[in-house]
Amino acid sequence: MTRLALPALALAPLLAVARPAEPAAGPPVRALLVIGGCCHDYKTQQKLLTEGVSARANVSWAVAYDPDTGTKHLNPVYESDDWAKGFDVIVHDECTDGVTDLKVIDRILKPHRAGLPAVLLHCGMHCYRSEGFPKATPWFEFTGLASTGHGPQAPIAVTFTDAESPITKGLKGWKTGNEELYNNSAGKLLETAQPLAKGKQTYTPEKGKERTDEAVVAWTNTYNGKTKVFATTLGHNNETVGDGRYLDLVARGLLWSVGKLDAARLKPAERVMLDAPGKSR
Repeated sequence: MTRLALPALALAPLLAVARPAEPAAGPPVRALLVIGGCCHDYKTQQKLLTEGVSARANVSWAVAYDPDTGTKHLNPVYESDDWAKGFDVIVHDECTDGVTDLKVIDRILKPHRAGLPAVLLHCGMHCYRSEGFPKATPWFEFTGLASTGHGPQAPIAVTFTDAESPITKGLKGWKTGNEELYNNSAGKLLETAQPLAKGKQTYTPEKGKERTDEAVVAWTNTYNGKTKVFATTLGHNNETVGDGRYLDLVARGLLWSVGKLDAARLKPAERVMLDAPGKSR
């Protein structure tokens, strides 16, 4: 077999493409992922999220994974009053709508009311439904959108509606695999929230005619007048959670929430997991 000798200059661009991105300099954003509960493959998704985001942004993680698959089990991380101490941002990816004790909900929200940024993913919107649900629950003020249910498993066409937002600028919409389109029960976001993307889902109900539903699927919220929250209802199946386009959106939303969405931080973290999670900064 004859090997062709390519000029050195011809090889240079190929090597540049193959070389991995340089890690970001400086301390990483310290993120806590709270994950677990009903109806999702959280055991796999915790790895997809942490590794996927850290490959795109200077973020290192501690993970509070609860293997309980019910809706009423409180993640043990919340048993402490200072559960959020030492973190720059909390990523809520739990599915526990059966946790309704207002004292517990208040404990979870306390650091966020004080200004701790947050990211809310998928079923994180459907958690902590207090006795006032569905008309009222403190959790909806935090999420910025009242959502009480979702459609079937079917692809969702995602369109970014705020192309100038620093979170979505440069990103392009896509069509997911099978996903759940969450409803907007009040018909719109709260006044404290701003939409970033909408999703359109077409399907045929059993013994019914084809229908198309549309709803906001990504937005930002200002909680308690000061706390920055990024939220997306996407992220049910592993195919979506592991999709580079989804991870781009979540990584940028996370950096935005802590006020560090810039080129210096949009580089891989040197390490995914924190050495001493929860310690004071």
